[in-house]
Amino acid sequence: MNIEQAVAEIGNAAEVPGLPSAWRWSPMSRFMFSLAVDADGGWAYQMNSLDVHDEGLARAVLAFARQRSLGRGPGAAPLTTATGFSYGTYRFDSVAAASPPVHGYHQGRNDALNEVVSAVFPAYQCEFRGDETLEEAVLRFKRMLRPTIVSRPPAPYLRMRYENTRTKGGSVGTSRGFSTQDVLLRELGLLEGAPGSFVEFENSLGDVWNVEWNGSWLVNATAQDAPPSESWVASALGTSVGRCGVPRG
Repeated sequence: MNIEQAVAEIGNAAEVPGLPSAWRWSPMSRFMFSLAVDADGGWAYQMNSLDVHDEGLARAVLAFARQRSLGRGPGAAPLTTATGFSYGTYRFDSVAAASPPVHGYHQGRNDALNEVVSAVFPAYQCEFRGDETLEEAVLRFKRMLRPTIVSRPPAPYLRMRYENTRTKGGSVGTSRGFSTQDVLLRELGLLEGAPGSFVEFENSLGDVWNVEWNGSWLVNATAQDAPPSESWVASALGTSVGRCGVPRG
């Protein structure tokens, strides 16, 4: 697969200033695609931006991913991450790579190119567990992480289940499913005044909290003087500092 030739055939690709063997192109007015090729020409790293394109950030992400061969090869995990990234005033602390079956950036247009490209994007450590299955990675990448939005806040790795006796709302089954921080905060707020209700959630480190209200607040069976605060939740999920943090209760 000649990646450079495939990019040249796109038509409007131009070199990325300051980054060798890298090109950018815009398929439509709202998008900018940037791609860098490994020194051996056998793999590429692509970052897509929607609405806002920061060329310096894209260049830094591509260089970081290429230096670490992030997500390279057919044996790579569906989602691969490397920490230690920083650029400008952004809070990102990592760069993530989605494998070809996850991103499908060139699927249906150039399938051969699709199979030798990692979709890379600036990320937060708290967004990944490291053992995501292909199905989970596709869900996270396409519906939750918003990898093309450079101004996005963290979308923490969060699995939860809940039951509320007052609202009659609840999750299906006994397993924790992926959810968002907003849903977690909403359901925690609805616990008060609903005895027998609970919210159970898990972060990227595998730490699990069970929150109940039975006339008083219980967190992992330990009585609390006040309901879980928004800052406590942010600390539990790692979103308050851009990495995985652990609350003290």
